[in-house]
Amino acid sequence: MNITLVFCIGLIIAMVGVIPPGLLNMTAAKISLKEGHARGIVFSIGACLIVLLQTFVAVIFARYLTKHPDIVDVLQRVALVIFILISVYFFFVAKGDGDVGNKNAPEVRSKKSRFFQGMFMSALNMFPIPFQAYMSVTLASFGWLTFEQSNIIAYVFGSATGSFVMLYVYMFFFDKIESKTFTSQKNMNRLIGSITGIVALVTLIHVIKEL
Repeated sequence: MNITLVFCIGLIIAMVGVIPPGLLNMTAAKISLKEGHARGIVFSIGACLIVLLQTFVAVIFARYLTKHPDIVDVLQRVALVIFILISVYFFFVAKGDGDVGNKNAPEVRSKKSRFFQGMFMSALNMFPIPFQAYMSVTLASFGWLTFEQSNIIAYVFGSATGSFVMLYVYMFFFDKIESKTFTSQKNMNRLIGSITGIVALVTLIHVIKEL
């Protein structure tokens, strides 16, 4: 598998995972706004270093899973149900009132290194590990990712780069991202529901192919 393509796949998947406003991207944007662009970048580098390690752990776990196809089959069916339920929840159940722009981004007061703050806050977010493990298994099942050393390195660095790119986008376009039009709860529910719906559709196609 071409390592450039694997790198790009990892980049795109990581960017999709960081699109919804959350603790990391909103904090990076606020640091950039209040303390300068450079400190926001330092924070983002620290956060993405942890993302790199988390993705590596996830891919190694995915490699183990691919050697046990019976476990993978069960996990894929469980994941399919979970993603369908999440999509249904965000499209039809979750309320659309409120604004998520500022609630998830705490006030930054510490004068300590933003690099280590980024590492710490990223380490608290364990979502990338199951997300990347699932995506790695799915990509491998389609033949888009192999678990050779070069492919693993390319995918891991692509994921870290994708996370950094999205954090940078939040810093650069913070004024627009913070606007109610973008961050209204209703719009974010639809965005998250759409992402999980697409993942559910891909999973369903693969499950049907395996039958």
